Amino acid sequence: MDSEKILDTPVENTKPVENAPPTAATENEQSNDKARVEPLLRAAAGLPAAKKEPAARRTTDDRGTTKAGASVQTETPAGTTPAARVAPAAARTTPTASVAKGVPKGLASKAAGALVEAPPDPPINKMRRRITWAAIAGFLAVCFLSFMRFFMARAIFEPSSTFRIGFPGDYAQGVDTKWQQTYRIWVDKTSDRLFVIFARCTHLGCTPDWKASENKFKCPCHGSGYDSEGINFEGPAPRPMDRAHVELDAEGQIVVDTSRLYKWPKGEKNEFNEPGAFVPLG
Repeated sequence: MDSEKILDTPVENTKPVENAPPTAATENEQSNDKARVEPLLRAAAGLPAAKKEPAARRTTDDRGTTKAGASVQTETPAGTTPAARVAPAAARTTPTASVAKGVPKGLASKAAGALVEAPPDPPINKMRRRITWAAIAGFLAVCFLSFMRFFMARAIFEPSSTFRIGFPGDYAQGVDTKWQQTYRIWVDKTSDRLFVIFARCTHLGCTPDWKASENKFKCPCHGSGYDSEGINFEGPAPRPMDRAHVELDAEGQIVVDTSRLYKWPKGEKNEFNEPGAFVPLG
């Protein structure tokens, strides 16, 4: 009888039920395990610690129904901009910015953040720019001046060939070298006339020197010699030195014109006695 009673007693099914819905205690344990493991994983990966923000708290009533309650802290990565910290509902409805194809996500996330102002150029860069522009401006200025010079006449500015040298009474008898450096002439005064010798050797065009102690002109180039009136007597000079045109103006001053010269070539006509080759003295 006892054995039959035992056999008739229903045996309780101790096999766990598969696909049973998780209870609130199970979910709490899983969330706690995740909260303990995630900081360790982030530390091992070298990532900053996450911040916690309030999230919806899930509670279970007597019937086993899960309800949304007070907010709880959720993890948010450090460095997230305030615009990215939005509610989960808003995150589901707000469209995310598209990332250009081929751009790394790291660069895209930096570009989406706040703009960073570039530092100003150092003073040395500004000085280099100024030197460069100054050099360019100088080069262009030189080119412009060279271009303008092309349209100007290639003229040699020399003293006028006509000039006044004073009155005849201002000179003593003999050779006066006062105007040699200015007009390249000597004023020669004798007892009856005054004439002007053009200071140029008739050999090769050198300027002779007046030797007062020897009373002669001596060419330093090849040794040609001339007397006090410019007549050659030694050296390779082929003829006497030329004489410039002279005349008296209305005031009585001597006017010299070196563009008109009187010559005495060897074996030819002597022009030294023609009017204008000398000023007669009364």
